[in-house]
Amino acid sequence: MAEAGVLETMPRTMTKETELKKELEKLVKTILVEEDYREEVTDEATRILSVLKELKFKKSSKVVDNTVIPEEFICPISKKIMNDPVVLATGQTYDRPSIQRLINEGQKTCPQTQQVISHTFLTPNHLLQEMISKWSKERGVELPKPVVDDDADRVYLKSLLEKMSSSLSDQKEAAKELRLLTKRTPSFRALFSDSTDAIPQLLNPLSPGRANTHPDLQEDLITTIFNLSIHENNKQLIAENPLVIPLLVESVGSGNIETRRNAAAALFSLSSLDSNKLVIGKSGALIPLIGLLEEGHPPAMKDAALAIFNLCLVLENRVRAVQEGAVRVILKKIMDCILVDELLATLAILTSQQEAVQEMGLLGAVPCLLDIIRESGSERSKENCAAILHKICLNDRTKWPAVMEEEKANATLSILAEHGTSRAKRKANGILKILTRAASITHTL
Repeated sequence: MAEAGVLETMPRTMTKETELKKELEKLVKTILVEEDYREEVTDEATRILSVLKELKFKKSSKVVDNTVIPEEFICPISKKIMNDPVVLATGQTYDRPSIQRLINEGQKTCPQTQQVISHTFLTPNHLLQEMISKWSKERGVELPKPVVDDDADRVYLKSLLEKMSSSLSDQKEAAKELRLLTKRTPSFRALFSDSTDAIPQLLNPLSPGRANTHPDLQEDLITTIFNLSIHENNKQLIAENPLVIPLLVESVGSGNIETRRNAAAALFSLSSLDSNKLVIGKSGALIPLIGLLEEGHPPAMKDAALAIFNLCLVLENRVRAVQEGAVRVILKKIMDCILVDELLATLAILTSQQEAVQEMGLLGAVPCLLDIIRESGSERSKENCAAILHKICLNDRTKWPAVMEEEKANATLSILAEHGTSRAKRKANGILKILTRAASITHTL
């Protein structure tokens, strides 16, 4: 409706513009011919120039709900405000659906410059998109929802995957584009679940055992796998592909830190399915994940910790984690006040293994756990500490004296038994009963 209104007012605008130009022409003649012209003449000429400038701006812009849209926000193809501005190889900006449609139809030249397009990769114009977003929010203008063209997206995905068997430069450019598209566009992630060939094609440039030959390419492809794993229907498809898990495990241990982090994040995402937990555990993933946690890169540590927790929800993987040194690494991080909530949850799960409980006692877990119960503001941490401590007390009576001393000095467990979560209360009361029996035995002797 707004656009129709603009068309109706255009004749009136052109008439006004013609009249103003005639008036300006008279004023300029007066200024040029008369030596003693009035000051008001120049003021009026200046005013008319300003009005003409404003009219020209309005003519070169579109209007939505009486709001003038800057010309640079308009797609040269669709003539509508851009929702996803991208830069073509020639440097011109278009809305992605519009230019992608032309490319898919076989167009080889830029619609504006008529230059031959050297490649078909579309670079997001983040600055312009931010400007459009800010402008629309400030004026209360609702941007049109992106049009999803599945057929066009399928054709584009096919062309990008074909480049994975092309030159190294083609592979790198296609990998960057796939990383971006799978991050920003859920519908694009979903396309991979329609084809069993898409994942093998995607990973074609990565050779098992030599995945980090080209670190930037490895990073983009591993991150693309992580992006794809977010889509629920892709989780089983990805994990069942014999290439994926080994490459992710390898990439957790070798590559730049962003690659290693995203490989760990992908394993965490895929391990949300119980069937995948077993597959990932058997692949040897816990060894590099524990190593990544131990190394101490903050963002990567969290992804590794979450992946280890998920995997340890399966009994077989708990056995593996204990054998691979998880207890030592996790306890050291907790003592250093790193990811305490997350890692205590994993440590609590590992207490199902007798070997893990013994190791915790030997590594000085008891004083650390009592300190957290006494000092922490996290109910979740206190609860898990009580659960771990209860297991240790059940299995190792040599730790009773230290717990008794803490209880005498600070009533730490009594306070928790009264004010903790329901599970924390149960575990604290369980420990207090053990201590009471121990005191009774000692007194009898």
